Amino acid sequence: MKILIYCQHVLGIGHLFRTIEICRALKGNDVVLVTGGPAVAADLPDHVREFKLPQLKMDSSFKGLYASRSETAIDQVKDMRRKLFYELFQKEQPDLFIIELYPFGRKAFRFELDPVLRGIREKQLSCWNVICSVRDILVEKEDQQKHELRAVKTLNRYFDAVLVHADPRIVRLDETFLRFDQIVIPVVYTGFVAPKPSAHARRKFRKKLGMDGSEIYIVASAGGGSVGYPLLESVIEAFKRLKAENPKLLHIFTGPFIGEKLSKKLRRIAGPGVRIDVFSCDFLSYLAAADLSISMGGYNTSMNILATGVPALVWPFPQNREQRLRAQRLAESGALRVLNDSDLQPQRLVKIMHGALSQPRRGSAGVDLDGAGNTAKWLQSRAERGIKR
Repeated sequence: MKILIYCQHVLGIGHLFRTIEICRALKGNDVVLVTGGPAVAADLPDHVREFKLPQLKMDSSFKGLYASRSETAIDQVKDMRRKLFYELFQKEQPDLFIIELYPFGRKAFRFELDPVLRGIREKQLSCWNVICSVRDILVEKEDQQKHELRAVKTLNRYFDAVLVHADPRIVRLDETFLRFDQIVIPVVYTGFVAPKPSAHARRKFRKKLGMDGSEIYIVASAGGGSVGYPLLESVIEAFKRLKAENPKLLHIFTGPFIGEKLSKKLRRIAGPGVRIDVFSCDFLSYLAAADLSISMGGYNTSMNILATGVPALVWPFPQNREQRLRAQRLAESGALRVLNDSDLQPQRLVKIMHGALSQPRRGSAGVDLDGAGNTAKWLQSRAERGIKR
């Protein structure tokens, strides 16, 4: 089966890496991954081909897109992308088209998505099913009613199913999409998409870092890095105050989009025992090795916390409800502790860190983390049953 998957990461990297994990589960199929955001180092499986559209980014105020190359006009980039994407669809003729998030989000990409969706519906483009792939929680919009009406109309007109990558026992899509009952196509919960750490990852990575079983190893991370600087700065200052009988190491992962100015500032304030890296494709193994994780509350990092069972402190992104709602639900299950803004004061944070370091490692708290595999099984079953538009 040939599958074309469309995923645009315009601010963070969570959408991209969740989609790559789904791609990995689709082994045995010919998968084309269509991207068009800032360059990110990511290991793609052998059965996945990446098609990169000219880059677009979202501005920090979430008000609009801009071209990565400042000398190129945004309308010119959009025209190029629209043409290239339509031509790709004509060439590949996929059996299945999976669109990440749209139309629940990514309205700014209607200019290139809607022509393809219309082409499929009008039989000008070949494709037997169109699937929406969406995470657990949606961010609020300025005009929520208008947004939801448009999303429902688009789903019911152009799509054949919605796959929600969540465990409904933790959070349901209808909690953040109020017109859920107006969706007439199937809506399927797959479980959360979460890679699993390799066998003996904790022992192997602690050895790689030159540690035996006694050292305290703390990992602090900020997802893509666009908005996490305040957390990382506070963690460094708190770490300097952390008193421990055993040697201790703080390992910071800034994220690729932190910006050179803030990256340099972090390195200036980092003292002994602090290691700073930008990013790792094997971040999950570092978390498995850690005694404590301190992070933002994005989807992927939250699932990494559950998969490794590491004691965790999470500071949710404050500009919308997504990260805080997820973090609160996971805190209720006992998987982590939520940090408030006031907790970032270093003297307060170090006390919270001491308490968290005394906590044992946990399991996944009974949460379904097999979302990628369940997605692949559902798609294969649909294909075998010959369910078409």
